Amino acid sequence: MKKVKLKVPATVANLVCGFDILGMAVYDPYDEMEFRLLETPEIIIKHIDSFGLPEEASKNVAGVVLLKIQEYFNLKNGFEVIIRKHIKPGSGLGSSAASAAGAVFGANILLGNKLSKEEMVYFAMFGEELASGVRHADNIAPCIYGGITLVKSTNSIDIIPLNSPDLFVTAVHPQVEVKTSDARQILKKNISLKSAVEQWGNIAGLVAGIQKNDYLLIGRSLNDVIIEPIRSILIPKFDKIKAKSLQLGALGGGISGSGPSIFMLSEQKETAEKTAQMMKSVYDEIEIENLIYVSKINPNGIQIVEEA
Repeated sequence: MKKVKLKVPATVANLVCGFDILGMAVYDPYDEMEFRLLETPEIIIKHIDSFGLPEEASKNVAGVVLLKIQEYFNLKNGFEVIIRKHIKPGSGLGSSAASAAGAVFGANILLGNKLSKEEMVYFAMFGEELASGVRHADNIAPCIYGGITLVKSTNSIDIIPLNSPDLFVTAVHPQVEVKTSDARQILKKNISLKSAVEQWGNIAGLVAGIQKNDYLLIGRSLNDVIIEPIRSILIPKFDKIKAKSLQLGALGGGISGSGPSIFMLSEQKETAEKTAQMMKSVYDEIEIENLIYVSKINPNGIQIVEEA
């Protein structure tokens, strides 16, 4: 295998109450990545988008992952990667995870599929560490596995693929900046036992609802008493968006990753599209540019477009 092209999907992390442990893949937006195996050991990164991301391998999310793989296998070969990003960096929709997961996925194909999914998650986390300072996997795991995933542990990689309910995802990305590192720094270092117990109940209820396709249980479990109340103050009109989404019939939702994107889950496409229209009107009214996405949960994750 000398060349491979991939579609690498956006992901929604946390799923409200599952901070750093739950995530799901969607169809839209997605990045395009093209890989070529080189006879020489250099790592060449080329961005054909307008985001101005660094192309030096040691400073690029995909590049760092490829360097780690190269070191691990003691490769004499290198890689050329052409990246067209549609997932805007800083959107809260797993932009850095897409680059990291896409990098290890593409390299693994070119090397003859030597890595397991757990091992791919391990290498991709080095990219997330470069992007946010933390080696988390809640975006990477669903990107690689597809669907909804539970990250039981990142110390000894333990990923549990969950059911993918037949639900629609509406996401809005208001064009305001919320850095993941900043969104982590404002979080409380200590929480009350009462809050912890309530959060555990919500997480358990959400996982049970996902596994049982119990949409009412999913809806009433999409509640975060620890992270969202703090992070939501960084996102204009968050409370209004959430309240109106529920009024329109959405099951529930909240902040996508560390924000500023907001996501909502709906049973019906009509509800998802009405929610999208409302989200757009709320931000248009206060003259904040926004991007809107309506998608189903993506059970497949990264898609191979072409192999040669």
